[in-house]
Amino acid sequence: MSQRSFNIFWAVSVSAAVIFAGCHTQQLNTKKFFTLQPGDLLFQDLDGGPLCDAIEKVTSGYEGANLSHVGIAARLEDGRFVVIEAIAGGVDTVPVRQFLKRSLDEDYQPRVIVGRLKPEFGDLIPTVIRHAISLRGKPYDKVFDCNNGAYYCSELVYYSFMKANGGKPVFEMQPMTFVDPDTGETFEAWKEYFQELGVPIPEGQPGINPGSISRSTVVTIIHAYGLPSGLKSRILLEAEADHNMSNKPMQATPE
Repeated sequence: MSQRSFNIFWAVSVSAAVIFAGCHTQQLNTKKFFTLQPGDLLFQDLDGGPLCDAIEKVTSGYEGANLSHVGIAARLEDGRFVVIEAIAGGVDTVPVRQFLKRSLDEDYQPRVIVGRLKPEFGDLIPTVIRHAISLRGKPYDKVFDCNNGAYYCSELVYYSFMKANGGKPVFEMQPMTFVDPDTGETFEAWKEYFQELGVPIPEGQPGINPGSISRSTVVTIIHAYGLPSGLKSRILLEAEADHNMSNKPMQATPE
């Protein structure tokens, strides 16, 4: 793989290249003390070049945040607190601290916000984590095919929750688009990317992205480690009590 191809591949590997819009209003807790819990979703704003720019142009995250990556918080049997994610090397776990320091805002804080499933989905979390961990070593889904046994970041989240929910989707897939809304033409970066892979652009095929998951009605955004670009809300708010009741808090000690 050429250096250019690798750069493009990395840009999409930390993104779910699926594109829709919309948002709902909610305040954020940005206080320094926060207890990460297993099953929490960590949404990240990464700078990945033209492809991430293209994704963010046609995708809307929570409160307008540009979100190009998502992972699942988990505690392993050996006690380590990690994030399960799908990146260029495939599905794997990464220490929380390493995940958080990948992308920092202007105040040198992680450009990461945290979503928690609503209480009625709390019982799914152990199975979600077991299934996601069982997929370690699976390849990254660089062609965004939801039926090929490979996974991109938000696809990993989608199928892990669906598996835990008895095969019923918790999140909703929607048609993907790779078209620039300003020109009506496919982004050049996507043309080049799929041309190098030798596959057709999957325009209109079902998919999912971090932004749409962050806006899901079953997810409450409860904390901001820092400020992703585009985020409109900077208001401080304690995490809602009803979402703290869904699981007994487990103190996360980033490693």
